[in-house]
Amino acid sequence: MLIIASRGSQLALWQAHWVQQQLAGLGYPSRIEIVKTTGDKITDVPLAQVGGKGLFTKEIEEALLEGRADLAVHSLKDLPTELPAGLVLAATPAREDPRDALVGRRLADLPAGAKLGTSSLRRAAQLRKVRPDLRIEPVRGNLDTRLRKLDEGQYDAIVLAAAGLKRLGWEDRIAEILSPDIVCPAVGQGALAIETGQSGLLACQKLNHPPTQWAVTAERALLAALGGGCQVPIGAYATVNGESLSLQAVVVSPDGVQLVRDRSEGPAADAQRIGRELGEALLAAGADSILESVYG
Repeated sequence: MLIIASRGSQLALWQAHWVQQQLAGLGYPSRIEIVKTTGDKITDVPLAQVGGKGLFTKEIEEALLEGRADLAVHSLKDLPTELPAGLVLAATPAREDPRDALVGRRLADLPAGAKLGTSSLRRAAQLRKVRPDLRIEPVRGNLDTRLRKLDEGQYDAIVLAAAGLKRLGWEDRIAEILSPDIVCPAVGQGALAIETGQSGLLACQKLNHPPTQWAVTAERALLAALGGGCQVPIGAYATVNGESLSLQAVVVSPDGVQLVRDRSEGPAADAQRIGRELGEALLAAGADSILESVYG
């Protein structure tokens, strides 16, 4: 019996149960073990202010390393680009929609001074670039908590990952899917990461989806080249068409004033190189000074 480690949020458990069902279909029974992470415990401070990498993964990885779990299911965007020794990214199943979504109202319909909720530095910075007239304020909590705060009138609109809304059956709440040219998604957004030690490796590798793996490999290579963590104003969006991969990326200052954007493409098999080289190109184009100001 395999033990799956997961966070306890509604979305995290949906993801863990989905993986459990896929494994069962392959003949691998499992049970889910809920692990509370640092990110789950800090609910009153914007994540960008907390800093550090692995806010939603550290305690789960400890469970894997100590043998209390065989595999972990993460949202890939929460998983740092460097994994602890002894752990591997065993599989990335087929990706859900990686884009960001507005709930409440469409961007063009928000009046000047409207209150827009997001705790993501990446989302806030890009939205300030296109709508500097909006009041962008933090909103923390699980998906259902954020939606409740919107419904109570605390915000005129909030920004959420389209993937989470679709997975939980709340697609009808989406007012607008934001184009990556307006808000470039987070690295790995919409993709699941199945992390294992040796005990769960063989079973989990069967859940891998190569096109998703190529896309997120390029995005994560770009993030690694930029030296970024999960809570930084870096967006990356890779698409795979047959054997070809296209990657676009953006680095933006928190106030939305400075923005560096570029794109690259090439064979999907070269995903790592494409991501690394695009990251280096962004640094040379001015992303280095933006990131230095963020990291202080």
